[in-house]
Amino acid sequence: MTPLLIAYGLAACVALVWMVVRLVHKPYAAPLWSLTVLVACWAIAFPFGIVADRQATVVGLTPMASRAIQHSLLLVGVNGLIGFFVFSALPIRRGAIRSAQLAIPLAIAIAVLVGSAVMTPPGVPTRDRTVPSVATLYLTADCYMAFGFAAAGFWALAAARRTDARVARGLRISAVGLAGLVIANCLFVPAILLRLNNALDALHDPSGTAETQLGWIGSVFFLLPGIVVFLAGVTYPALAQRVAALRLWREHRQADREITPLWTLLMQTFPEHRLERLTGRSWREALSVRAMASPIPELAIVAAQLALRATACRARTCRARHGRRRCASGVSWRSPRCRSRRG
Repeated sequence: MTPLLIAYGLAACVALVWMVVRLVHKPYAAPLWSLTVLVACWAIAFPFGIVADRQATVVGLTPMASRAIQHSLLLVGVNGLIGFFVFSALPIRRGAIRSAQLAIPLAIAIAVLVGSAVMTPPGVPTRDRTVPSVATLYLTADCYMAFGFAAAGFWALAAARRTDARVARGLRISAVGLAGLVIANCLFVPAILLRLNNALDALHDPSGTAETQLGWIGSVFFLLPGIVVFLAGVTYPALAQRVAALRLWREHRQADREITPLWTLLMQTFPEHRLERLTGRSWREALSVRAMASPIPELAIVAAQLALRATACRARTCRARHGRRRCASGVSWRSPRCRSRRG
């Protein structure tokens, strides 16, 4: 078992636990259910792939049966990815109808996978694509994955039109990554066909150079970059939010530094009103009116006078504009809604 496979298995298990915890807190979130199905299927498919690679028989399952179960779970996970974007773009009822329609190609693909596993002779390696039944299994899986990633990209773009700018940008980036995955799977299909054709007809490039090059191009130039871009799009909204919060924190820190000389002067002028952290008071006393009074009475009075003048000025402006004590929207000019409508 390679370190990459070990890392994949550990990451899938950790992600599954995290998704289950989130699902417990939000049990009625349909997109979260779809995403949990995706992570769960890909995590459960991992041990079946290991068993199939080792050509082992476990619990009465032949290696080819384990391979068919692995790919079936992967396809169900891809369908869960489609459902995540469908429920993000549509209401629950319409999303459920659309997901049921998209489950029909999934059922057909799984039926073909099961039939291919049954028709494979015993003892055939599960990666031997020169055998027609094995090649059919991989062709079906790659074709459905190309369809699934294309559908997921389409619904990701549809969901981007219904959300805010930051999340929409992340969805568009994810759609670009999904497009790369579609191209990669489309290149894997002719590679498998060339491999099968060379096995059936020795006159056509028996060395297998063409299909090897197609698979290498699809993996290096489209599959791996597509996965990276897709993950970047998924994490972009949260990362952008953290960057914005960091920028706001930096601005607050700069404002604190600018008012430090003024605050120092005020504390020197009014030492009896210095703010100190008191730990002996109860929470009732800390939230009392006396405890929450302004530490600088003179500044509190000035601030109250300025606030009253600003309110009176806005009221006169509204009455002069509308000629009555209610604004054009039917809201009292004293209401905050009126002030917000005036900008």
